[in-house]
Amino acid sequence: MKITKTTGIWASLLGAMLLPSLALADEAPKLSSGDTAWMLTSTALVLFMSIPGLALFYAGMVRSKNVLSVLMQVFAITSLISIVWMVAGYSLAFEPGGSMNAYVGGLTKAFLKGVGIDSLSGTIPETVFMTFQMTFAIITPALIVGAFAERMKFSAMLWFMGIWVLVVYAPITHWVWGGGWLADKGILDFAGGTVVHINAGIAGLMAALVLGKRKGYPTTPMPPHNLSFTLMGASMLWVGWFGFNAGSELAADGTAGMAMAVTQIATAMAALAWMFAEWISHGKPSVLGIASGAVAGLVAITPASGTAGPMGALVIGAAAGVGCFLASTKLKRALGYDDSLDAFGVHAIGGIIGALLTGIFADASLGGAGLADGVTIGHQFGVQVIGVLATLIYTGVVSFILLKIIDMVIGLRVTEEEEQEGLDIVLHDEKGYNL
Repeated sequence: MKITKTTGIWASLLGAMLLPSLALADEAPKLSSGDTAWMLTSTALVLFMSIPGLALFYAGMVRSKNVLSVLMQVFAITSLISIVWMVAGYSLAFEPGGSMNAYVGGLTKAFLKGVGIDSLSGTIPETVFMTFQMTFAIITPALIVGAFAERMKFSAMLWFMGIWVLVVYAPITHWVWGGGWLADKGILDFAGGTVVHINAGIAGLMAALVLGKRKGYPTTPMPPHNLSFTLMGASMLWVGWFGFNAGSELAADGTAGMAMAVTQIATAMAALAWMFAEWISHGKPSVLGIASGAVAGLVAITPASGTAGPMGALVIGAAAGVGCFLASTKLKRALGYDDSLDAFGVHAIGGIIGALLTGIFADASLGGAGLADGVTIGHQFGVQVIGVLATLIYTGVVSFILLKIIDMVIGLRVTEEEEQEGLDIVLHDEKGYNL
């Protein structure tokens, strides 16, 4: 067919109009089987952190009469938060929220409306992304259990955790990861220093303060009843944390690989730092100390795992090991609060150390992945401070109010007689041991 000059011009114009559409079609997200396989694995690893990892870690540290109560609390939280997340939590955390989008998401995906087989989040199915984030929403309130162990009513715990995830965890998740105001400021929190650990740690401190001290604390000895459980639980947390940190890249790539490497380095360094600090302070290194140090390192490297390099991980691990040891011993004794299993001392303090040092060791000159164009270490550190303070204030105030309301309505604490008998029998009519 003969093509005239005029026809050629029209064909050129039509092609020019179609090019943007063709380019957009080429750039449309496509499912990556490799990324999906990695995220399925990471999701299972993070769930493994809660049950059985955290459950055993905490259960070993309480007295034998309360071992089942702690296991039950973590298991029940896993079940409850899975449903709360599906009903509203996921949507509040990650969906646009109209005029309130800087602070909380909307409810357009309540009950997972529109989340189907073919919907994608980047290169992975949205169902996988939703479930991965669900495991974060599960472990965050489960961490709080360590602060009030051995004295809270089971019913009060369920009410507190269910509401807390909706009014505290979901909004802060939205601030940082859902396009909220802290994300706009450029906060760096790769896997949850503020969202998970500072959040859980300060809520735990509020619970410990509102509930008050355990009967006999601190004069009555309350040693862990089974440190074998605790060490096994800590080991499971260590393994599962690779899904927590490396999985937060949401892809199987170099950043995920570096996240895995720095997680191992920081954790090992923190375990040694706590062990030697305790050895110097008390004359002997303990199993509980090295296990707690490892968890402190895992906590502190979490916000930095996608941006810090190996040298940064080494420093962050050392700072977390020593800092959390001091917070869980000297600071705790000086202030007199009864944080049963050191949820505040390890998670809040470790999270603060990690969040602040993230702003320093993300810089390329210190071996990190590099800050955004034009951003200095000083500016980024300031943004990290804002994120830490905002989380401490919001979570602390709202958690305190929520605890007080529940206490007025149904009561938070078991009676002294019930506490003396042990929560296993009183709340669940079962014993962990029948010897």
